[in-house]
Amino acid sequence: MTATKPAARPNVAHFSSGPCAKRPGYSLDNLKTAELGRSHRSKPGKAKLKLAIDKTRAILGVPQDYLIGIVAASDTGAFEMAMWSALGARGIDVFAWESFGKDWVTDITKQLKLKDVRVFDAPYGELPDLGQADFRNDVVFTWNGTTSGVRVPSGDFIPDNREGLTFCDATSAAFAQELDWAKLDVVTFSWQKVLGGEAQHGILILSPRAVERLESYTPAWPMPKLFRMTKGGKLNREIFDGSTINTPSMLCVEDYLDALNWAEGLGGLTALQARSNANFKVLADWVEKTPWVDFLASVPSTRSNTSVCLKIVDPEIATPEAQAAVAKDIASTLEKEGVALDIGAYRDAPAGLRIWAGATIEASDLEALVPWLDWAFANAKAKVAA
Repeated sequence: MTATKPAARPNVAHFSSGPCAKRPGYSLDNLKTAELGRSHRSKPGKAKLKLAIDKTRAILGVPQDYLIGIVAASDTGAFEMAMWSALGARGIDVFAWESFGKDWVTDITKQLKLKDVRVFDAPYGELPDLGQADFRNDVVFTWNGTTSGVRVPSGDFIPDNREGLTFCDATSAAFAQELDWAKLDVVTFSWQKVLGGEAQHGILILSPRAVERLESYTPAWPMPKLFRMTKGGKLNREIFDGSTINTPSMLCVEDYLDALNWAEGLGGLTALQARSNANFKVLADWVEKTPWVDFLASVPSTRSNTSVCLKIVDPEIATPEAQAAVAKDIASTLEKEGVALDIGAYRDAPAGLRIWAGATIEASDLEALVPWLDWAFANAKAKVAA
């Protein structure tokens, strides 16, 4: 042992970046009102789904003329649904700087096989030059790179007079960061992120311009049933009133409603953002005074306040192999100690740590965590040096 083991422990050790920690005070007893054993198309079932949509709109401040739907397969399903349904009408600029953005590039170029595509990418920790976007085209991007900890600072790069649509994957940003709705036409997220809901359900939000595209453009490829949003050239608006295409879990919907009710009780979006920002500050203050660690995001204004990605910068651990070994040892040690669960970097990202700091995390738990990170690092470094 090369450091004194901390005495205080986080009350909750869940720091996973998805599914994320449940809200403070969470209890399964709060789900007793779920419409279990009832059809999601029954009046009570549809009412629950519509309530989830209405509360989402109210808390996020989504404009009244934007449509909100609950769809299958988490954020991935929602974003795939949007791309397969609406891309191909004009050229496409796609920006990628982490794993999910790269997935969207693959879908656009290799699955949909669209040709008039420009790809702007950047390595983990950096943001592409968003100023290169040509808004005569559709523009596809991720607001917050969950696997890189790099986010778009604002929507200022998007003009109000754009000709194409903006497609924004906003998972791990919605409920924690300021989304400029006037700049966004297609927005998707999963409630398993910032609100800590149960997985497998996605949210799809469409602007009036996006609806116009869906009703005026028919893709050249066959459309899977789960992606079909139109009937006879018109948008199936029942989807956006709670009539889902497939069968949702009413237990997961009740869980989401519990999280939304909690968010309302805090004070809504402003309070959620404040909690995420306060959590991020705990980690930022620690990084500033800790020589062995730094943010993966190189530019401060692009650092995520939810999916905080860290790299090991100790000069005595200089090789990627040694850094990977130390990071793996830290994550493994703290999991065995029951102090921090699931804090290893994403599998495709550079070796390091990823600590969730969204609104369901308590700042006090992060304050208790950082001494453990120092302790685990000191021990891991000693093993590498041995």
